[in-house]
Amino acid sequence: MKVLVILTVNGLATGFLLFMMASGLSIIFGLMGIMNFAHGALFMLGSYVSTWAYLATGNFFLALLAGIVAGGGVGILAERTIIRPVYGNHLGQILTTLGAFMILNEIVKMLWGPNVIPSPVPGGLEGDFTVGGLTISRYQVFIIFMGIAIAAAVHFVLNRTRLGMVVRAGVENREMIQILGVNIRRVFAMVFLLGTALAALGGAMIGPTLGQIGPFVSTQYLLLAFIVVVIGGMGSFIGSMIAGILIGLINNYVVWLYPPAAMPLNILLMSAILLIKPTGLFGAEGGR
Repeated sequence: MKVLVILTVNGLATGFLLFMMASGLSIIFGLMGIMNFAHGALFMLGSYVSTWAYLATGNFFLALLAGIVAGGGVGILAERTIIRPVYGNHLGQILTTLGAFMILNEIVKMLWGPNVIPSPVPGGLEGDFTVGGLTISRYQVFIIFMGIAIAAAVHFVLNRTRLGMVVRAGVENREMIQILGVNIRRVFAMVFLLGTALAALGGAMIGPTLGQIGPFVSTQYLLLAFIVVVIGGMGSFIGSMIAGILIGLINNYVVWLYPPAAMPLNILLMSAILLIKPTGLFGAEGGR
């Protein structure tokens, strides 16, 4: 029973990290029609910059901010320079974002080297809680509460603000909001900034969970994020959160039992859901 509780807490923490990465990816695709393969590199960039900033300053929240600014800044620069020219060109989008992914990976290797570097748990979040004989990581609990707070904040933005109204309308009918006089380019830029900032924040928080970061972070978590997006449904924020938690829990349970089965099981789950509901759990006709 104790092991099950610990695995569940760790799975929830992993799930919220995947949600941060996948929700931005899902919203970007839902509104802009762009499957951004560079998303994983921005996740990795957030992890490297935040780790470097924490080791340099000792201030974890300043490090998180540095990771968000780095990921969001590079994301908005990419949207303005290499992604705008390929709106509506799906092959161009794939090639462009894959190219950006490889370039960002190489830049990170040039700056920090190809080897893994340590990413310590920040002071104040080290150690464990002991509840009823259970030992639970303070940092994992912090991630869960941060994930809930971020989910609530983004949900508020999407459902209680004008920007959110435009984004939700754009997911349903992009042409209509253009007819209504909305500056679609500005909306695209803001959505891209939000999505990449969320990815960078997830990357900034993953380092202390793993204890180290390296170039492997980009590809490993990008694949999981795509699985989350497909299961949750393209353009669905709630779908990304539920699917992220589901995949996070499955990963931790299966890795404890038999690690090699984790990724194949995720892919089988994705395939089974798509056979039953091709739009994902909350895609298209599903709720948001």
